[in-house]
Order: sequence, then structure tokens, then C-alpha cells
Amino acid sequence: MKKMVGFILSVLLVSSTLAGCGQNAASGSSSAASGAASATTSKSATTDISGTITGSGSSALLPLAQDAAKDFKDKYPNVSITLNAGGSGDGLKQVSDGSVNIGNSDVEASSKLTADQAKELVDHKVCVVTMAPIVSKDVGITNLTKEQLISIFTAQITNWKDVGGPDEAIVLVTRPTTSGTRALFTQYALNGNQEASNAALETDNSGTLIKSVEQNKGAIGYVALSYLVGDNANQVTAVAIDGAAPTLENTYNGKYPVWGYEHMYTKGEATGAVKEYINFISSDEYGKKMEGLGYGITAKMDSSVTSSRDAAAK
Repeated sequence: MKKMVGFILSVLLVSSTLAGCGQNAASGSSSAASGAASATTSKSATTDISGTITGSGSSALLPLAQDAAKDFKDKYPNVSITLNAGGSGDGLKQVSDGSVNIGNSDVEASSKLTADQAKELVDHKVCVVTMAPIVSKDVGITNLTKEQLISIFTAQITNWKDVGGPDEAIVLVTRPTTSGTRALFTQYALNGNQEASNAALETDNSGTLIKSVEQNKGAIGYVALSYLVGDNANQVTAVAIDGAAPTLENTYNGKYPVWGYEHMYTKGEATGAVKEYINFISSDEYGKKMEGLGYGITAKMDSSVTSSRDAAAK
């Protein structure tokens, strides 16, 4: 009898142990499956965006657009992005006719397109751009009054000696009428006065413009602050206006008036990869990098600064 009881207890103990092992194995399989699913989800979150993005327009916005494109592609490698400059007017025209997904512009679409064309576009303000007058190193000028600047760009003053510089001719490096950079500079630096033309040195390629100013004695032009970051900062001299240097700090606090918003226009609401790319540029994540590239963060511009600047330009 004792042997029989012992045998039964042994069987029950083995059965219980096997059942427990089965439950642990099932639990382990469930955890492994859950972990694999989590890893798959995490991986797909960084690779599930795909498609083609094309953009053109503002040369002032191009460095930011290209840098953001690189970071975006690192995150979403299945996206193809092609970006070109050409000027705000061309970018707006191309997004309007469907040639590109994004038209980059320094100015609002209504200033370059017909009312009907502009109505079809959706505006995405992605950053603030500051425009700076620049001169060749030989000029030796670091500050001009707005009146002097207007007189120089309208060819009323043609020699640097008349504004405290050396006795040498002023060489204008100009931009075409399609340029959004020119439109901003005209409105806020020249109070609406149209600059004199110099067809021989006219370009809307900011990199080319800097080289022209650097290599021509007595030259003056203007570029976005983003082009004066890094090596370019030593090639030419940035000029203050009425004692206010063209810096982000002076743009934010309202001391420096020559700035505007950079726009990325889409024809209709942005969708797919285009939408995600624009959202990425406007995100807090990318905003941490933006100022280091010479661009301002839109949210930091106080409305009172905009109002006082616009009133002064009228």
C-alpha cells in the first residue's frame, strides 16, 4: 500500500513539473514574439516613408533645405530628394505648374504669381532669413546708414570716398528681378527704391555672388546670413545698417530690419513624403540645428518686431 501511494505521488509531481515547464515555454515564446514585433515596429518607423521630393527656388533657403534633406534621408533612406535654386520667382512658377513638389521662396506667392495661381498654393513658413549687405575686403567699410545704402544701390553715390571709404569706384553686384532676396532687400534695406542694374555681375546664385564681391575691388552686394557662416565669413565683410549688425540676435530683438520668412509652397495640401519632410524642417528636433546654420526660428519672432519693422519700411 505504501509503495502504491508513493508511486501515485511521484506521477503527480512529474505531471505538475511538466505543466509548469510548458507554461514557462509558452510565456517565453510570447515574450520573444513581443520583442520581435517591437523591433520590427521600431525598424519600420524609420524606414516606412518612401517617395520622391523635388524642390526649387530661393537660393537663400537652399543651404537649409539641403541640410535638412540629408538628415531626413538618414532617417528615411527610401526617400529621394532633389533640390535646386534658381530664384524665388522660378520656384513659385514651377510649383504652380506642377514641375516640382515644393517652391521655395523668400517672399509671399502673391508677389510673384497671379491671384488665381497664388490661391492654389499652400504656404509653409519654415524659418526666418536675415539679409546682409557685404563688401570686398579692400573697401574697409563696416557700417552704413540706410540713406547711404540707398544712395549706393541706386547709383547716386558711385565712389567709396563719399561714405568714408577709399577713393575707388563702387561696383554693384546685383540680382535679377525674379529674386526673392532682392525683393526683401529692396523693401527693408532700400525702402522700396529699386537698385541700379549691373548686368555684367548680375546673379541669383548666392555662392557666385559672394565670389564676385570677393574678387572685384570696390564691390558690394547682399546675401542671406546663412551664406556668411563658416569659411565665407572671412571672404567678405558684412556691413551693419545704422549701427546694427546683421545677426540673429539683432533680428530677434528688432534692431536689424532686413529679414523675412522663408516659405515652402506646395500646390494644395502637402501629402506623403513631402508633408513629412516639411514637418521635419519645422520640428523642434531640427530647430536645434537651424540657428547654427544662420537661420532664425519662426516662433522666436515677436509680432511687435514685425509690426514696427513693416511700419518703418512704409
